[in-house]
Order: sequence, then structure tokens, then C-alpha cells
Amino acid sequence: MTDSRLAIIVLAAGQGTRMKSTLPKLLHPLAGVPIVSHVFATARALNAAHVVTVVRHERDRLAALVTEDLPESLIVDQDEIPGTGRAVEQAVAALPADWDGDVLVINGDVPLLDAATLTAFLTVHRGSAASGTVLSAFPDDPTGYGRIIRSAAGAFDHIVEQKDATDAELAVDEINAGVYLFTLTALRDQLAQLTLDNSQGEKYLTDVVGLLRRAGSEVTAVPVDDPWLVAGINDRAQLSEAAQKLNALIVRGWQLAGVTVQDPATTWIDLKAALAPDVTLLPGTQIEGATTIGTGAVVGPDTTLRDCEIGAGAIVKRTDATLAVIGAGASVGPFSYLRPGTVLGDDGKIGAFVETKNAQIGAGSKVPHLSYVGDATVGEHSNIGAGTIFANYDGVAKHHSTVGSHVRTGSHNVFVAPITIGDGAYTGAGTVVRKNVAAGELAISVAPQRNMGGWVEAHRPGTDAATAASESDNSTVSGE
Repeated sequence: MTDSRLAIIVLAAGQGTRMKSTLPKLLHPLAGVPIVSHVFATARALNAAHVVTVVRHERDRLAALVTEDLPESLIVDQDEIPGTGRAVEQAVAALPADWDGDVLVINGDVPLLDAATLTAFLTVHRGSAASGTVLSAFPDDPTGYGRIIRSAAGAFDHIVEQKDATDAELAVDEINAGVYLFTLTALRDQLAQLTLDNSQGEKYLTDVVGLLRRAGSEVTAVPVDDPWLVAGINDRAQLSEAAQKLNALIVRGWQLAGVTVQDPATTWIDLKAALAPDVTLLPGTQIEGATTIGTGAVVGPDTTLRDCEIGAGAIVKRTDATLAVIGAGASVGPFSYLRPGTVLGDDGKIGAFVETKNAQIGAGSKVPHLSYVGDATVGEHSNIGAGTIFANYDGVAKHHSTVGSHVRTGSHNVFVAPITIGDGAYTGAGTVVRKNVAAGELAISVAPQRNMGGWVEAHRPGTDAATAASESDNSTVSGE
């Protein structure tokens, strides 16, 4: 149900210069989705009556993501006046004039903060007489964070930034997590009092807390149980730490759902992946994007699947695959490379050192090893010989090849597209197929072998080969 008395403000206007990246900080991927998308998901789960997202840096890219992930959110552009206080001031101005309730302010770079934690935070706030409530934490190292200063009785007193803290205040290990709840009336009144009179020339949201205290309003601080919940991401080191923590939670969740993960430390699973019970993931495996894996499938070791569909009981080892479909009971690898558009039917096989692209390989068909299958359709229960190349590109355009069912092709074939090989046909070893082969035909390249007697002794005199040839008893070798 919609919480009619809750509005959420998502702060997503920062530039994120410490990432040192051309990609905006909030768009860096975390478990397969942008950092800020995790925050949008949390905001959506809270079912607020109003959501406002404040953007500025790379405005159009962020706004497009807001529209996709959180379409119910209003988008507000922060103006030239800097600071989180100004961002919140503009967001509050965008709320309906006749609405009243509580305003939750969250940051777009705190992706691990979940809806359950914020729901508990909201319950504490509403159960008190406070005009404002601050989320706090006790990290192992509070360096760099503003400190929560409490009275001798343990009540919240004020927030002090590290650069302004005394030695005694620096010894405090409770920090401001940067997440706030305010009653709208109190917030609006104090936002109007913010100035740019500080060393950074910005309107600080933390100043609202101080203004509320000076006005005699009650402010409380509520610590989270786990400090990683409120860890912000400002650089790539922090992104890596958040990724490791989130992945550990994802892996454990799948383990509890019946998935065997042999080595959680080297197994990565994106948030959108879906795994059935009795799946086994071996070490060094990455399950990326919206990959789905069916019951009893074994994936790995050393395998990366991106947006793939793996059927029940399939085996995929030492393989890199993107946008591929692998049927039930099929076998792939080792050292296979499946490019987009690959579809392997049930009980089929793509073997060692095989590359496929835009290839539909029917049920029970096999491409065992050392082959390239591109822009091709292979029917059911056919076998593609070792070293086969589907020559799909003529230098200008790509062309399609069709191989029927129950076809047997020889080793080291080249199929020059466009080509069609009918059902039940055979091709000889070393054949270059340039013309269509009808059902049941045998295609061979007719080029008689020539053996040139005495060639080595005549052209490589004095070599070990020439000596061996001259001493050989040719009576045991027949050229017939």
C-alpha cells in the first residue's frame, strides 16, 4: 500500500570526481545494474506517495535511468547554487503544495541500504516527537565522516564534521550516515534559513539539523546494526568493497535456495540472474545479467555467462557465452566461445575450441572441436567434423548456411556461404563446399594426391630427413 505521508528525495546530482571516470559515478555497474538503480529499487519498495530525484551532472543520462527504473519519480534539476541543502530545497519545492508528511532524504551513492532498514528507521522517527531523525553507524574506521555528538545522557546533541572536530570529538566512533527523516514543515522552515556562509560556499543539509536544535526542536540519531549498509561509494576501491559485500549476500541467498557454490570467493552472480535448485557453480564462474540456469545444470569452472539461458542438466565448462541459449542436457566446452544468437538444442554439443555466432544448432547435433559456426542453421542429430569453418563473409556482406538433419561432415571442411546441405548428406575430409549438396549426396573436392618420388633427397640433400629417406625400406609403404 502507498504510504500517503511519505516523500522520498534521492540525491543524484553529484559529479563523483573521485571515480576518475568518463562514466558518471552513479552509472557504474554493481552486481549488473548501475549503482543508483539499487537506490531506486529501495525507494520503489517503500511505496512513498511522492519521489523526487535531483540531478545535475550528466543530467540527461541520469534522467533517462530515472524514467526507466523509477518512472513515478519527479525529476528536479539542481541549479547553480551548490550543496545538498540546495538540492533538498528544490526537491521540497516540487512537492504538492497541499501535501504534508515526512521527508526521507537518501543518497544515490549508498546502494546497499535496504528497504527493511529504512522502514525501521521510519518507524522510530514516527514513534518519537522528533522533527528530524538522523541515521548513524559505528564503522571500524570513522575517519572522514561527520561525528554524532551526544549528551551525557545519550541524547543526540549535534553533528560535527571531521575538519571541525576537537580531539575529543574525533575519538567518537558514531558517524553521520547522511540519511535523514524530517517532518515537512520543520524541514521547509529550516531550509529557508540556509546560507552560503561557509568555507565551501555551499548550502549544507547537515546545517538543517543544527538549525532545528537551535530552534528547540527534537532531533534523534538512530544507528544501523551493520555499518556496511550505509557505506557510500566515492571511488573505485569503495565500489569494489561494496561489490564484494553484495556478491557475498547474493551467493549466500542462492546457496540457501538450493544452489551449490563450491567457491563463493571466486563466484560472482548478478542481481538479475535466476538459478534453479540443484544447480552447481564451480570455481571461477561469473553469472552476469539476466542469465537463467535450469535445474541440475553444472556451470564452470572458469566460465562467464552473460544474459544466457541454460537448460536443465546442461554442462557448461570453461566457456565464454553472451546472449546464448543452451538446451537441456547439452554440453558446452571446454574453451568454447558462444557469441550472441547461438542456440544449442537439447542434448547437443559445442566442444573444445569452438566459436559460434548467430548459429542455431538442433537437438542432438554436435560441433565437437576446433570449428567456427557463424550465421548458420544446423538440423537435428548432425555432426560437424573437426576443423570446420563456415565462411560466412565475402568481404562485403554476411551470408547464411543451412545444414540439414543427420548430416555427417568430414574434418577440415570449409562451407562457403550461402550454401545448403540437405538431410542425410555427407562431405569428405578437406572438402571446400561451394555448391549446394542435395539430401543423401556425398560432396568431395576432387584433387588427386600426387607423390613426387625422390623429392627430399633431391631438394634437401644432407638433411636428417634426406638421410632417413635414403635408408628407409619403401617396400612397406604403398602409395596405392
